[in-house]
Amino acid sequence: MDSSQISAPPTDAERARVAELLGRDPRGLRAVAVSDEQGDPMVIRVASVVDGKPFPTLYWLLGEAICLRLDRLEAAGCIAALQEKVDASERLQQAMRADHARHRQERDGFLSSEERAHLAAQGMLSALDARGIGGITEPSRIRCLHTWYAAHLVTPNTIGELVDELLAESEYLAPD
Repeated sequence: MDSSQISAPPTDAERARVAELLGRDPRGLRAVAVSDEQGDPMVIRVASVVDGKPFPTLYWLLGEAICLRLDRLEAAGCIAALQEKVDASERLQQAMRADHARHRQERDGFLSSEERAHLAAQGMLSALDARGIGGITEPSRIRCLHTWYAAHLVTPNTIGELVDELLAESEYLAPD
């Protein structure tokens, strides 16, 4: 991961494009973490404190085509299928715990001393310390493919790799 890429504040043009993709002004936008081949934002990095409250989802997936493909995977029951695979494999569970730990460390690295002090003073720091990718508290649970895949596009992770395999073998999931 090139942290300089995901540390640079968004340009006015990037902010406008993110707002267009979201259909609203972005809250807590800190950077465009990943862009597609045409330079369109695919993943944004979001502040860990938004409106004075903890926001544990560090990366947000925006790419229209990939979001549609992940929507289709979720609708086809792939979360349940992947969860069964994870439940049956201690190796996958350990890898997911490591993914969450690495993600917490990454998120912590972007937290400013002011944000950390604010959360500590409000007794809310544990809301970030106890949550991994996508704000997940259960380290071997898959809640949303979008949050896992957004994080995967920045720093590869176990579920993102499994999703890559599903996407590669699922032609019908290609965008219309």
